[in-house]
Amino acid sequence: MPASADETRPWANQLDVDDASYRSQLAYLLERSAFYRDKLGPASVEDAGGLADIARLPLTEKREIRATCTPDNPIGAHLCAAPSEIVRIYSTSGTTGTPSFIPLTASDLDNWVTGSVRSYAASGVVPGQRIVSSYNAGPFVAGAALAAFDRLGLCHIPVGTGNTERLMTAVERLRPEAAVLTPSYAARLVEWAAERDFDLAGSSVERVLVAGEPGGGEPGFRAKLEQGWGAQVTEAMGIGDIGVSLWGECEEQDGMHLGARGFVHAELIDPESGVALALDHGATGELVLTHLRHRAAPLLRFRTRDHVEVRTSPCRCGRTGPRVRCIGRTDDMLIVRGVNVFPSAIREVVSGFAPKVSGHILVKPRKPGVKQEPPLPVSVELTRNATAEPELAEAIRERLRNVLVVQTRVDLVRWGSLQRSEYKSKLVEH
Repeated sequence: MPASADETRPWANQLDVDDASYRSQLAYLLERSAFYRDKLGPASVEDAGGLADIARLPLTEKREIRATCTPDNPIGAHLCAAPSEIVRIYSTSGTTGTPSFIPLTASDLDNWVTGSVRSYAASGVVPGQRIVSSYNAGPFVAGAALAAFDRLGLCHIPVGTGNTERLMTAVERLRPEAAVLTPSYAARLVEWAAERDFDLAGSSVERVLVAGEPGGGEPGFRAKLEQGWGAQVTEAMGIGDIGVSLWGECEEQDGMHLGARGFVHAELIDPESGVALALDHGATGELVLTHLRHRAAPLLRFRTRDHVEVRTSPCRCGRTGPRVRCIGRTDDMLIVRGVNVFPSAIREVVSGFAPKVSGHILVKPRKPGVKQEPPLPVSVELTRNATAEPELAEAIRERLRNVLVVQTRVDLVRWGSLQRSEYKSKLVEH
């Protein structure tokens, strides 16, 4: 769909609008949030300054929020709204511990859906088309993203995770123009179709919308998906505590636009020092997000742990403002002799050796923790009929050294020996 007037507003004008929203949001926090009154101390709105001065204020860590949760307040001390104002409470999966609860007021929910509508509309889907989804999104924030399909005027075909046969039957018989799923599952379906002589590339699907993990923006991985599906691949990205599908890629496929503009302010920091970095073209760092018009449990300078690369060149779609491509999660990052290494970056380099390799990799650190000594063990899966040639392993090792400046030990493993996923892939095994 064409970009809306909100999305084509000159970025300098957008920042002026956001500055007023930010000052109002900060006043709201100091009035209602016990967490931020304690964290910011006696600072007034005047002392804090405007959006241009936001880097003066402290960053917010997920663990800080968790530490304030009690049996009487399981959401946390950053809760600002009264129980009567809350219309939805989502939760995280709790894979790293107790689930976090994410409350929304009616206006929060509407803003979430509005941002998600912009993010998915950028991909090119239009009213009247059919879209099949594979997320079991009921208790999770992705449920709000699915509500965007209704507002976009799409015919939504929800299938859920764990039933590939049902999903592919829906593709074959109901002929959707679009599919939304994780990059890992999209790749798994390419293999599934090849194993059964299912003509996935000849199906009705024209657009594959991927989200939930890095990968959709990796050139090699994207090319594999586009060839297997015979469709254009665009990606979206959100963070549960801040919003769902905050970012979405347009048909130019050159980074994700901020669909949640006006609702969320984005910053870039050095992940090690926390120092703010300019959102300049080509800059890389950790993404930090701040709510601008949130009521239930707003967050200020929240560390997402997403490591991104910034694009600021004009986009032909007309949408303005910085774009990002997610390189990986900073909490998945390994440090080898002072070099930051992202498993998704290893996968991208390895994918360049197709068709000899399948594209599946697994990094196997030899000891716990982030810091590792070289060589870093990396298992690389071969394609079905490929053989484990020493020359191929050496070529991959050399390419990794040249591109990522990391010494590795490349172990070629047989086809099918690395785990596939119907949701998110595991790229590191300690």
